[in-house]
This record gives sequence, structure tokens and C-alpha cells, in this order.
Amino acid sequence: MPDLILLRHGESEWNQLNLFTGWQDVDLTAQGEAEAASAGEQLAGEFDLDLRVLHTSLLTRAIRTADIALYNAGRSWLPVKRSWRLNERHYGDLTGKDKKETAEKFGIDQVKLWRRSYDVPPPPLPEGDPRSSLTDPRYRDVPAEFIPATECLKDVVARVSPYFNDVILEDLRREAVRGGAVLVVAHGNSIRALRMILEQISPEQITEIEIPTGIAYRVRLDDRLNILEARFLGDPAAAAAAAEAVARQAG
Repeated sequence: MPDLILLRHGESEWNQLNLFTGWQDVDLTAQGEAEAASAGEQLAGEFDLDLRVLHTSLLTRAIRTADIALYNAGRSWLPVKRSWRLNERHYGDLTGKDKKETAEKFGIDQVKLWRRSYDVPPPPLPEGDPRSSLTDPRYRDVPAEFIPATECLKDVVARVSPYFNDVILEDLRREAVRGGAVLVVAHGNSIRALRMILEQISPEQITEIEIPTGIAYRVRLDDRLNILEARFLGDPAAAAAAAEAVARQAG
């Protein structure tokens, strides 16, 4: 039976500063590196788990989390596939702004709507804004019309879905034959999108789901890719507490 492992990157520098990050490329903090190492140790402790392939976004915090986790799991040699489609949701003109200060300015309800609603995006980046990813070399082969100026979760689901259906599912079908596991290291909202697709979570339900940093989520599948079990690795109370900390970030 195949497994799908979903891992949100460890704490980033802008997580620590409580800033909206999105497509901004920032590194891990020391705590984030420790979270990635702990995730790798948890993966190694799943003795029936046979990691076979890695997928990441194009953002440094996900790539470094994967590198550290796989080193600690003894799987640094895994083949790697990367895609912009696994990037974090683009936060538009909120990018780089403090979450609590934004809540004080616009109100908690408005910020919650921007952060956790399914189909309401934040205000877009102004044209020519230096925060735009249009000139970033990692996206040189991505058509300009696919580079967002803002996104809601519905937009993330739309861009993640083709990658899941065409690439990740193909790896899972291959592992259904040999019993291996597919690891995806990405971001809070791209993982929420993947869980929506895989677990058939409704837009209303997904608004209440938080994704903790640095704690792997294991989805066990049968050979037809139906879900048999889904759980966070390690202590369930620790995962719940970490998810609650994410929910509190906007005050």
C-alpha cells in the first residue's frame, strides 16, 4: 500500500516575525531547522515507511526543510521533483506586513476572511511592485499570466490540482505496486489544497483546518488510492497545540 506524507516547512524567518510571507523567499530560523530535523527523526521512526520520492515547492524554506528532514531520516539520496505549483498562497499586498498590525488596522474578521476564507483574496500587489515574482529567475519558464499578484485558497487549489493529478498521483500509483511512500514538503495553504483534493474536504470545512510547521502528516492509502488512515506523526496533542499557535498568529 502506498503512503503520502505531507510536511509543512519548519518555522521561517517571517513566521518568527509574524509577517505575511506567501511567495516571498525567506530562510528557516534555528527553530525551523530543529523542527525539520525532528520531522526527519519521526519519519525514520515509522519503521514500515519506505520513502521513495520527494516533491517540494521552489521556495527555500521548503527545500531546506526537505533537505534537513531527509538527512535525519537517512534518505538524502531520494530523487526530487520541484514545482512552483506547490508554492505557498500569494498574499498580494499583505506580503511583508505584520499580521497583528494588519488585524488592528482592518479588523480581525477582515483579516480572518483574507487568511482563511476559500474564495476571498487579499488586495493584489500594485503593478510594478518590487515584491512581484515576475522577474525572479526561478519562474523564468512559467508563463507570466500564471504568476499571481494575489490568491485565495480556491486559486491555490486550481494551480495545485494539475500537479497532484499529473505528477503526484502518478508516483502514488507506482508506489501502489511496490509499497513505497511519496513525500511532499510544501506550505500551509498548498498542503491545505492537497488535503482538500485528497480527503474531499469542503470549502466550509477547510477554513477551520490549520497546518502546523514541521510535523509530518501521514496518509495511508489502499492500492486504489482510497484513504485508510490519516494522522500527524508523533504526539497528537503537540500537533494540535502547534496548529492552534498558527491560528493565533493574527491575534
